[in-house]
Amino acid sequence: MQRLDMKQLLSQKLSPQQIQFIKLLQIPTAELEARIKEELEVNPALEEGEDEPEDEFDDLDSGDDDAEDDYDDPDAALDNPDNTLDEDYDADQRDEQPEVELPVKEDQPEAPESNSESEDLDLSDYLNDDEIAGYKMQGDGPGEDEDGREMPLADTSGSLMDNLLSQLGFSGLDERQQTIGRQLIGSIDGDGYIRRDLSAIANDLAFSQNLEVTVPEVEGVLHVVQTFDPAGIGARDLQECLLLQLERRPQEEAIENAERILQDTYEEFTKKHYQRIQQKLDLEDDEIKEAIGLILKLNPKPGGSGPVGGGKIQYIIPDFLLSHDNGQFNLTLNTRNAPELRVSPAYTEMFRAYDKASKKDKKMKEAVTFVKQKLDSAKWFIDAIRQRQNTLLRTMDAIVRYQREFFEEGDESKLRPMILKDIALEISMDISTVSRVANSKAVQTEFGIYPLKYFFSEGIATDSGEDASSREVKYILKEIIEGEQKKKPLSDDKLEKMLNARGYNIARRTVAKYREQLNIPVARLRKEL
Repeated sequence: MQRLDMKQLLSQKLSPQQIQFIKLLQIPTAELEARIKEELEVNPALEEGEDEPEDEFDDLDSGDDDAEDDYDDPDAALDNPDNTLDEDYDADQRDEQPEVELPVKEDQPEAPESNSESEDLDLSDYLNDDEIAGYKMQGDGPGEDEDGREMPLADTSGSLMDNLLSQLGFSGLDERQQTIGRQLIGSIDGDGYIRRDLSAIANDLAFSQNLEVTVPEVEGVLHVVQTFDPAGIGARDLQECLLLQLERRPQEEAIENAERILQDTYEEFTKKHYQRIQQKLDLEDDEIKEAIGLILKLNPKPGGSGPVGGGKIQYIIPDFLLSHDNGQFNLTLNTRNAPELRVSPAYTEMFRAYDKASKKDKKMKEAVTFVKQKLDSAKWFIDAIRQRQNTLLRTMDAIVRYQREFFEEGDESKLRPMILKDIALEISMDISTVSRVANSKAVQTEFGIYPLKYFFSEGIATDSGEDASSREVKYILKEIIEGEQKKKPLSDDKLEKMLNARGYNIARRTVAKYREQLNIPVARLRKEL
């Protein structure tokens, strides 16, 4: 049985402008450049260059007073303490509709003008329409294309795989061995190791290349690949990697002792049981010290010298530039973060031509609708860029004020406990907005480049009753470990007692967590001769 029900529902939706602002706010400088280039390509109404003074188009568009106020003063919306994530835009909820461009056929006869069509078309009907007609910008809004887009990174001059394939071509192997060599090189991972079983690689050759090979044959070609540069490439484990590198060194007594240590006492070496190694190999103190020193200088990840398969090396591009001069901080955005964009004057001229036209037919209406969509899209994009700059500067300025002592001296122990909520309250914005700013952004200071996340840390209680930053505790912990006797490194229990003696109320498990975050091994593995 069918029935009709009425239901009242209250929901909130993000407008296209807000979605666009969110997307632009969370991307770093490198991706912002690509995003602007993409928008310039898809929107002919958007141009690079300084904005021109207001013209007749602005007068025609004066009906939307609220939107124009936001354009003239992008800071006005941000200054409203009641706003959260949506503070930078009008709160009008608009449904997103797909863009429809009506085709215009040259040979189509014009329909006879009715009474409604004969009336003059008011341009403000298009310019001040509350509905967003055909607003759908490429790359905006949630979607797989936006989330899956790669970060623009600097290309490398050549990959490790290309380098190895080039060396394979000069190795003098026959065609069959070359095929096996290419399969082996394709099995090398990012660290430079071949961790797959040779029998599995032989099976791959049989299925993919229709080439029946034996495991000894594959191993013979592997030994050739292991002679390629960089040294240690193609090893199946760390022990083999280190031995391959030592084999290329001049055979001296220290090299021979290092090879004996890796071949005969590798397990003791990984656990740093040096006394057992001395007793087993009958080495003097200076001999084992020199041999261990040589091993420690070897490269455990030979593939790290170049990315496999045409990868990319990422360079950090700071979003902010901070300088300190005569007690004053000068905070600016990276110039790449402040592009000069404007609405195309040619498109505004189209509106003037339409307004002065004596005959306004259906084709002209369609053209004006298309132009209106592109102009709205350009204006919203420019406004989103301005609001992004303003939000970034306000957030970073609050961080600088909060961590002033650190930015003056560069001393990690001066960092104060700071969480996202502290900055959100300072600038009267939502925590999610601050999180988007802090994500993947970096600032260049006189002491180096720091990610914004570096300045956020939890508090640790002290004997004085004040909270200390976890960064400060990590800094003190690192200092203690660096100053310890390497023959008798400090355990986590002793480190806990030393920190408690300095007034930091911290548990042993927290010491172990901070030590691991600092990439410092346990006491047994820090032992040196």
